[in-house]
Amino acid sequence: MAQSIHINQRVRENAENLSAALESHMLTVFAPDARKELRLFSAGEAAELLGISASFLRKLHFDNRISEVHTTPGGRRHYSASDLLEIRKTLETTAKSEGTYLRGRRPGDKVQVLSFLNFKGGSGKTTSSIHAAQRLALKGYRVLCVDIDPQASLTTLFGYRPEYDFLESGTIYDAIRYDDPLPLSQVIQQTFFTGIDLAPGGLMLQEFEHETPQALMNNIQPAFFARMAAALQEVESNYDVIIFDCPPQLGYLTMSALCASTGILITIVPNMLDVASMSQFLQMSADLLDVVSNAGASMEFDFLRFLINRYEPNDGPQQQVVAFLRQLFGDEVMVAPMLKSTAISDAGLTQQTIYEVDRSQFHRNTYDRAVDSLNLVNDEIESLLQQAWGR
Repeated sequence: MAQSIHINQRVRENAENLSAALESHMLTVFAPDARKELRLFSAGEAAELLGISASFLRKLHFDNRISEVHTTPGGRRHYSASDLLEIRKTLETTAKSEGTYLRGRRPGDKVQVLSFLNFKGGSGKTTSSIHAAQRLALKGYRVLCVDIDPQASLTTLFGYRPEYDFLESGTIYDAIRYDDPLPLSQVIQQTFFTGIDLAPGGLMLQEFEHETPQALMNNIQPAFFARMAAALQEVESNYDVIIFDCPPQLGYLTMSALCASTGILITIVPNMLDVASMSQFLQMSADLLDVVSNAGASMEFDFLRFLINRYEPNDGPQQQVVAFLRQLFGDEVMVAPMLKSTAISDAGLTQQTIYEVDRSQFHRNTYDRAVDSLNLVNDEIESLLQQAWGR
């Protein structure tokens, strides 16, 4: 007689085996006490990020206008992210127009809050949100990443182990829970990436989904849709941009992020199944947002964009889907698609992003194509922020 399987035991065994294997993988990738460190950038990369020519960068050193940086025995300069920030500040003091090198908020500008979302897992939300955050930080913006996905992939990419580091406390849940919430500033972690802070995610966030129906019945204020915005108010003056990585479902967490957002980026993989699933997602979102709007939530956004993800330019059916989306949504589809790239997925194997890995670890053309694609997407996002600030 076949042996029956107790699904609860089997799932637990699988979970424990996987957890142990991941733990040992993390120990080989990062030593136990090591925090991630950001690599140095070449002079060419530094000049591109600063928006100046390589020769002008050399001249700044020659004229002693900026501090010396790490130099190889062969005389090549390499710049840390904090070097770049110092150079920006120096250049801004003599810039002809304000905000040439420090392009973040000015007095009177509201903080920009972006939500990356989609109903389906695997649509590239986390990849898109972390690359956007890092590119903006490298360009001098002060960024807060908020991970509201219980799976906490974004938190993991910053070198944390949510299942160990934030098992009981320390996630964004602590700041939005109904019972005795903490100030958000007590949850925020500085990351290894200059210019980016993190409000971590973790499994505790599931509690918010479970507790909200009861809180609604008891009329606990602020209501679920206003809690995230309320928590952000305490810290928003410290940031130019706040980025939400949302869970792949339309629950109370996603709704609370949407009600705090000024811009929405919906990631979409261009195949008909994903488009059909997005259609349902949009209808459900609209219905729920109506309910929340009637309950008094602000629904004013600066922009909504569809971000084409995992795009393969030589794939005929994908091209047709993209053409279909552009025809349907017009300017709301971002001009730059995010290309499908082995470089992005290979970097992910060591829990890194394209901006963190060194070009020498990849085939040059593969790496350059991935970086160019990401830069076009993220610079388009930056221009949306600038437009929202009226520039």
